[in-house]
Amino acid sequence: MLWFITALLSSFLSASSAIVQKKVLFKREPLEFSFILALFNLVFSIPFFFFIDFSVINSFSLVVLLIKSLIGVFAFLSVMTALKNLQISSALPLLALTPGFVAVFAYVFLGEALSLFEVTGLVLLTVGTYILESKNLKEFIYPFALFLRSKYHRYILAALLLFTASSILDKLLLVKLRFTPISLTAFQHLYFAFIFLIIFLTIRIFRKSNNENKYKSVLDFSPLIKDKSDFGWIMLISLMTIGYRFTQVAAISMGSVALTLAVKRTSVLWATIIGGKLFKDANLLKKTVAVIFIVIGAVLIFQE
Repeated sequence: MLWFITALLSSFLSASSAIVQKKVLFKREPLEFSFILALFNLVFSIPFFFFIDFSVINSFSLVVLLIKSLIGVFAFLSVMTALKNLQISSALPLLALTPGFVAVFAYVFLGEALSLFEVTGLVLLTVGTYILESKNLKEFIYPFALFLRSKYHRYILAALLLFTASSILDKLLLVKLRFTPISLTAFQHLYFAFIFLIIFLTIRIFRKSNNENKYKSVLDFSPLIKDKSDFGWIMLISLMTIGYRFTQVAAISMGSVALTLAVKRTSVLWATIIGGKLFKDANLLKKTVAVIFIVIGAVLIFQE
């Protein structure tokens, strides 16, 4: 029960974060926003380092976490790129399929078994969230068709695969390599800030070599802080991001990877409902059908 509540909290925080991210991305470029957010995340993660048992952490586990963080960085950047250029209800739907991928990969690589109740609940959660995000009930294949003509939906597909690998590595780090949710969250945000800095500077060098004179020098960060009007929002996103990442990792440490991600992906539901209220979305019947699937799926999972 505790893992379920923790995963549900993660989904609420993730949904809130996605809505505010969309607001900030109206003004910021995805990489610029991701880099600033990574710096805020690192600052807010500093207290975590005081509660880490460093005796159980070795170089091998840190290398595995570095690989996991690289995957996570590119997954996050893919989502932010899609989110900037698409509506939330178009950008997030296929991420709800992550639990299905994770269930298969977790079974193959980690030997995790799912009961009939859990599998049924997982399927209903995934189908319900998918219906919620499809164009309408008569065009169920619509999201698949988007991959043929929308490069931004291909970013979502890339993120889907990357998040699957990242979630599997979460379980490996927590179970096999003895990371705790606190140590994993702390070191991950340290890596994220470092990796985004490298990517940011690399792009700067590339642009400078192509005579793009937006910046005075490679290390000129003044354009980032020229407009500080959205720093409060980014700080809020940072707190929610740390919150949903920590609670997700904590839930994974207590339960199944696939089931945790299934509950976590209901964040798509919360983001769409809240977004629908804010932007006066239609298709209420479709959303009601989706909610029924998701609630039944959650109840079945809870039965276990």
